[in-house]
Amino acid sequence: MKTLVLALAATTALSSIASAQEITQFNIGILGGENAQDRMNSNECYRAAIEEALGVPVKVFTPADYDGVIQGLLGGTLDLAWMGASGYAKIYLTDPEAVSAVLTKQNVDGSTGYYSIGIARKDSGITSVEEAKGHSFAFADPNSTSGYLVPGAELTEAHGPLDQFFSEVRFSGGHEQTIVAVANGDVDAGVTWADGLGEWEDGYNSGALRRAADAGLVDMNDIVEIWKSKLIPEGPMVVRNALPQDVRDKVIQLTADLHETDKDCAYGVAAGEAKDFVPVTHDAYEGVVAARKLEESNS
Repeated sequence: MKTLVLALAATTALSSIASAQEITQFNIGILGGENAQDRMNSNECYRAAIEEALGVPVKVFTPADYDGVIQGLLGGTLDLAWMGASGYAKIYLTDPEAVSAVLTKQNVDGSTGYYSIGIARKDSGITSVEEAKGHSFAFADPNSTSGYLVPGAELTEAHGPLDQFFSEVRFSGGHEQTIVAVANGDVDAGVTWADGLGEWEDGYNSGALRRAADAGLVDMNDIVEIWKSKLIPEGPMVVRNALPQDVRDKVIQLTADLHETDKDCAYGVAAGEAKDFVPVTHDAYEGVVAARKLEESNS
């Protein structure tokens, strides 16, 4: 097993001083992207493992949108969450002392990044973003990195104002909703996320496409990839800085060891096949924080 407490000392030193008060409950926030029950099921083993390690009740909360998790972390009602880089950036810009980025997902090839993936139905005849011009297009959530911040910026740079390029631009509410909407023909094209590794027919190795394929929500042979973003830094697991240090240490260590102690559980937490959960610091997200700050100043 890996020992991360010392490796994370630098991050801890930058955090606000943890409260010495004992906790009576620990709350995990799960971002939107699939329906609430599936989110609960995918993380039940993780919840139970943390509950055993901490010796207090652990609850999983599945807010309807990304902002519910963001506000829960800022307000102290949530203690841990896996965030996209953009969601983390919003927390940091609101209160840089609220949480610390501590771990991130490492892909099977050792990389720690993923992609925003544009998709359309195969029978639509749309094979590129250029061919999606004049069609309806779905983003996931305003606080999603791969579901809005990155693709919105890259597509705008390439094609100009998107409400003029597409016939309609909408937010679906999450990655699963976008995938299902495209697969059902309710929207002509949209973006979601994947690690870009492995086979398309499987939904790649990990990501929203893999989860949707595993759940039987989409047959990957019915949709096609029409666009791929530049590499995006994998989002962090964040923990609330006000937690007692021993609580933070136990949860971080348990998560870091999850691929070794319970590979099936790690599969659910990682949204598919991954190599490990590895240390990360705020420095990895400075570019995304700057992009989010710029976007907010322009809105």
